[in-house]
Parts: sequence; structure tokens; C-alpha cells
Amino acid sequence: MQTRRAFLTRSMAGALGMTALNQLMAKGAISPLHHPAKAKRVIFLYQAGGPSHLETFDYKPKLAEMHLKPMPESFTKGQQIAQLQGKPLICYGPQLGFKKFGKSGQEICDLFPHIGSIADDVCIVRSMWGEQINHDPAHTLMNTGSILAGRPSMGSWVLYGLGAETEDLPGYVVLMSAGRGGQMQPIAARQWSAGILPSKLQGVKLNSVGDPVLYIQNPAGLGAELQKDSIDAVGALNKAAYKTVHDPEIMTRVSQYEMAFRMQTSVPGLVDMSNEPKKVLEAYGATPGDGSFASNCLLARRLAERGVRFIQLYHRDWDHHGGVKSNVTLKAEEVDRPTAALINDLKERGMLDETLVIWGGEFGRTPMSQGGDGRDHHIKGFSYMMAGGGIRGGISYGATDELGYAAVEKPVSVHDFHATMLHLLGIDHLRMTVKFQGLDARLTGVSGEVVKDILT
Repeated sequence: MQTRRAFLTRSMAGALGMTALNQLMAKGAISPLHHPAKAKRVIFLYQAGGPSHLETFDYKPKLAEMHLKPMPESFTKGQQIAQLQGKPLICYGPQLGFKKFGKSGQEICDLFPHIGSIADDVCIVRSMWGEQINHDPAHTLMNTGSILAGRPSMGSWVLYGLGAETEDLPGYVVLMSAGRGGQMQPIAARQWSAGILPSKLQGVKLNSVGDPVLYIQNPAGLGAELQKDSIDAVGALNKAAYKTVHDPEIMTRVSQYEMAFRMQTSVPGLVDMSNEPKKVLEAYGATPGDGSFASNCLLARRLAERGVRFIQLYHRDWDHHGGVKSNVTLKAEEVDRPTAALINDLKERGMLDETLVIWGGEFGRTPMSQGGDGRDHHIKGFSYMMAGGGIRGGISYGATDELGYAAVEKPVSVHDFHATMLHLLGIDHLRMTVKFQGLDARLTGVSGEVVKDILT
């Protein structure tokens, strides 16, 4: 005789389970939304390595006054410092000039004039803080809301909650680019993993050079009709296996085979930039196919147009333990124009209001010097820039202290940031949970508050 528990287990893994899974993938777990959404999608311009807030968005004249003087112990005593622990702490003033931009007068490093030109469209959060002082755990925290590997990435949570808008492309896409400075920490694929959620929700990395997806072209002699027959045959075998073992991941595999087949048609059109006007390419500074951040920004807009829900661009080479002045100068050349072009392009196409654009990395840099002309990792205070999708433009929010060491005014944690992002997408972060090891797991862990003052 079958117990009630066994019946429910087999049902959830059987026809009832597959019905629920299919509905989840199409509509998302949050249907209807918890509240009206301001944004439909996210483009996260992730600056990997830890951009210095002191050479980008957070000018500190007092730090300039104290250049090469001892850092007051009152700021650092008992505080976590990465590779400067036990060493003399010397103030290192801002290495680049700042100026006020736009009607809002937001102060931005003058090496970022294009971002400055959209100052009235963006919100600069100057009071971010984190918990992890080394790259990999800091990436993990920023991407998954947890320091524990194996938790779902924020893109996977968004796709889980809202579902996909496109059947021909993945709902969550990752693009990578490398800077010219050569100071690049590795980025692990687990940063876009689905973790405890169905694997169909993980991010799909598209190559920025060459074929966007390996084996996107059929080998000689294999036409689309023959390939479709092969996909159908593999699908039939997988479905037969599913009836025996009732593993939902088997049906995820079936759907991914089918997605891959559809991508063979959709991806070539996605990356074919021949229909992009010359003025658009010039605005981004993009040379399609070169793997640059600029080309990836343009590709991000095209992905957004085609219904991709979460688009994350990793631009590496922000780990400036030395040569912070020369290296941020390189970074400005690489990211300033395309960042502004993307926001302007979305605005001109009527897409910015429903697209949340985020710019920032895993942490900031110390106000103290390292190696003479560099800065160490820093988690006590750093800056993020946001635009579109329900964000108030032309404002700066929060502040670090006079030396740029710690967030002292309206601090924003990583969990607050995630809660705010989900809120803009129509999701209450407290209510989007999944059971894991007997507990309710969520992106924001056990904390997080929506930063309402930056919302329209």
C-alpha cells in the first residue's frame, strides 16, 4: 500500500510536478507580482576586481590634504584590512581630478566625461559596504547574497521569480571582457550558477570573440531537419528515462536541448551587427567581434531587445594594488563611453524606464596606499551607480567619511542592494523563498531593506 508521502513525492516528480515546472519556467514563481514592477529586466555592468571609489565617484578633499600622512588610527583600529595588516597605514590622496556634471552637479572623476554627461539620469550610491574582503568570496556574496558556494545567483533568482520573456535565447546571459592592464582575477562559473534552483535557471555564458556558442554551426552534411530528428530522438529517450526515475533535471535537459536548437537560428541574428547604424557603433566605441566591453554593451542592448531577463557583463582588470592612477585611466578609456552609450541608447529606444542598469564591482579600494601607488581591497565603503527601471536620476545617496574609509551616512549593504533590485522588479524579497535543508532560503538571507529614497 502506498503511503500519502510516497504518493505526493511521486506526483510532484511525475505529471503534476512537470506541469508545475513548465508553468514555473514560463511564468515564474511570482505570479502575480507582489506589487507593480518598475523594471522588467536588469543589465549589470559588473566591474570585477574592485574599482576605486576614490578615483571614480567619491571625491575626498580631506584625503587629498592628508596625502602621504599617517592614517589616523581611530579609523582603522580593530578593522579588517586585507594585505595591509600589520603595516604602516599611509593616506593616499585621490590621484585623479573630479568635476561637477549636469544640472544635478554630481561629482564624478573627470576621466569619465561620458558618464558625466548622463549625471542627471543616474543615481550614485556612495555608501555601499560588504562583508568579504577577498575577491572570490566577495564575488560570491555580491552575486548570490551568501558566502557559501552553491547558492543561486541573483540572475537565477530573478529568472525563477519572473520567468523568461523569450523562447529563443536564455533568460539569463553572461558576457566577459578583459581590460588592458593585466591585473585580472579569475571569475568562476559558479557566480552565475542556479545553485539549489532548477539548473535551467543558471546563466549562459556567451563568448565575446568567435562563435558566441560552441558548435553553433552544424557540421558539413548535417541539415536542420536531420538535426531536429536527432533532438527529437534524444528527447524521447530522456522522456522515457524520466518516466522511470522521475528526476525533474531530465526534463530540464530536454528543454535545454530544444533551446540549443532554437539558438542556432536566433544567435547568428543576435550577433550580426551589420544592421547597426555607424553612428550607434561610434557612440559605443564598438568594433563588433573584438570581445571588448564596448561591444558587449551593444550586445547587451540587443539581448534586452530580444527579451533576455538578466544580462551581466563582467569587465575584469580593476584590481589595482599598484599603479592606480594609470590603471584607472585605462579603465576610463574602456568603460566610460560604452556605459553612457548604453544608457542613452536604451533611453532613446524607450527601454530605459523598464531596464535597471547597474554599474559596480565586488568592493572598493582603501584610502591608504599599497605598494607606493596602489590601493588594497576595501569593504567598509564604496560606490555603485544605477539608472533606469524606477531609479531616481540626478541624485547621490549616502556618504563615506571624510577620508572615504567607511560608509557613515545611509549605509547600503549587499542585502539592501539585492532587496531594492528585486523590489523594482515587482518582487518582495521576504516572500520569494525556496525550501532548502528545512529552511526558507532567499537571495537576501536574513537581512535586507529596500532603499526607498532612491526610487521614483
